Amino acid sequence: MLSAIGIGPATILIFGTMIMLLALGMPLGFLTGFIAVGVAYLWFGDANVLHMVAGRIVDFTTSYTFVAVPMFVLMASMLDKTGIAKDLYNAMRIIAGRLPGGIAVQSMAVAVLLAAMSGIIGGETVLLGLVALPQMLRLGYNQNLAIGTVVAGGALGTMVPPSIVLIVYGLSANVSVGDLFLASFPPAFLLAGLYIIYILVLCFLRPEYGPPMKRGELQSMTRADFVRMARDIAIPALIALWVLGSIYGGIASVTESACVGVAAVFVAALYRRELSVAIVYDALKHTMRTVGMIIWVGIGATMIIGVYNLMGGDKFVKDLIVSQDVAPIVVVLLMMLVLIFLGMFLDWIGIALLCMPIFVPIIVDLGYDPIWFGVLFCINMQVSFLTPPFGPAAFYLKSVAPPGIELTDIFRAVWPFIIMQIIVLVAVLLVPEISTFMIN
Repeated sequence: MLSAIGIGPATILIFGTMIMLLALGMPLGFLTGFIAVGVAYLWFGDANVLHMVAGRIVDFTTSYTFVAVPMFVLMASMLDKTGIAKDLYNAMRIIAGRLPGGIAVQSMAVAVLLAAMSGIIGGETVLLGLVALPQMLRLGYNQNLAIGTVVAGGALGTMVPPSIVLIVYGLSANVSVGDLFLASFPPAFLLAGLYIIYILVLCFLRPEYGPPMKRGELQSMTRADFVRMARDIAIPALIALWVLGSIYGGIASVTESACVGVAAVFVAALYRRELSVAIVYDALKHTMRTVGMIIWVGIGATMIIGVYNLMGGDKFVKDLIVSQDVAPIVVVLLMMLVLIFLGMFLDWIGIALLCMPIFVPIIVDLGYDPIWFGVLFCINMQVSFLTPPFGPAAFYLKSVAPPGIELTDIFRAVWPFIIMQIIVLVAVLLVPEISTFMIN
């Protein structure tokens, strides 16, 4: 029986088995479920103990808040398939004007607006990789600056509401998603502001890194072109305002606002005469694939965490951390290091569902705000999206990058942006009011 060796060695055995199976290529959702069944049998002598975990799985998959996830994924898919997001980028080129680095700044602004409409990191990175990266390279932008802008901008969807990362954290930590949205706004815009300042300063010092648009390109535009650009900017802005305004105006909950967003995108596509059966079919298919992955990871993580807690694992981890004679902030720092390490190998969904049920009760016992910790988690996941060896955003971009751009080029380009992410992480860690002042 596994119980004979004690919870400490059993914890090491479980974690080691997870690492081994991940290295062998087994999907996270399946390996966690597989380990949960094996551990339940070896620890309790009967896998029927999983019946005690079934209620948690049902609660996760039938949660009212969880309905927002497929709705926001569908919303992002429709924005991509209809060309609304692509036209937004093209229209905002006029705002960049002749500013050195202006196209990169514009790309970052579009990334924020896309994140405010959907909160799907992969979709934003791919879209910017298809539209913004070739444009910047064509205009002679430094390759590292162009790549870093696209990858870092795409990852902003982690924090800018309505972020799916925040929704899943709220579900796993049992905290208000609306408060998480409010708390994530200031750090998200602080980070985006740092990105923009970095781009402008770099292009001021090294003008060849971000050459401005040619004057003739602006002068050749007609009044009809400007009207069309204004429309292409106004439609996405109104969609974002409609989604977030419905939440903070008290009109709709987070879940209802997701449905409102989908309806708004359908109306916009109809107005633009881009709504078709083929587009809706492709968007629904992409939504099913994405949400199916999230559900399977959630079921597996819920199973293994449920079994581990029945073994007394939650109490073991809590006692192990709290019993250390260190300041509470040191405990938080250790958690951040654990999240950064796991982020190099696991998807954010798995990290949230595996770690937050254990970490959040400890954070509350230490007297910290779980909303604040949720913002720290999101910033941390932004770092994980960019860091090797398995930074997802790098792989998203590689899938659509122009020929000649390798993964090594992408990872080399993102380091300045990772440093800025860590700066914001430290700032929010040391000054919690940066994120919590809007909810206190």
